[in-house]
Amino acid sequence: MKKTEEEVHKLIQHFSKKLPHFKDGRIDYSASDTAPVITVFVAYKNTFLLLKRGKKVITYKEKWNTVAGYLDNPNQTIFEKILEELSEEIDINKEQISSYSFGKHYQFTDENNKKTWIVHPSLVTLIEKPEINLNWEHTEYKWITMNEIQNFETVPNLKKSMKRALKLAHNE
Repeated sequence: MKKTEEEVHKLIQHFSKKLPHFKDGRIDYSASDTAPVITVFVAYKNTFLLLKRGKKVITYKEKWNTVAGYLDNPNQTIFEKILEELSEEIDINKEQISSYSFGKHYQFTDENNKKTWIVHPSLVTLIEKPEINLNWEHTEYKWITMNEIQNFETVPNLKKSMKRALKLAHNE
């Protein structure tokens, strides 16, 4: 296990011990004021996939984001979580991935949602540009260049997450 994965595993184990679980074993962060999440940037050549969140999601309705999810399974590696989220949200599987990497995690508090997010940005590069099949969480998608992200109303700190996933930011 790589250092980043070990750190994430310890963090998930910490939350697993102090928070309730759903019947399927996942950690229930609904009553917690802090939650670790994965933000997965999907890249093909020099473009990145943005997803517009729908009206049925709990947070950040109709904001642009990437593939993302709670780090809620104490028995799962971070790469397994990435694969789960890619499969669920956009119907992408392991065979379509040429590489993946992790950026430096960070945390921020969103006063509107009364939650501190511990964000773990990651980058997945695809072999070919895939057909995207969205699940219920998203209503549309766009392939954009890195500089175009500023033209979208995104979830908080998405540009910061992108810079970290691409390893363009060190102290941001």
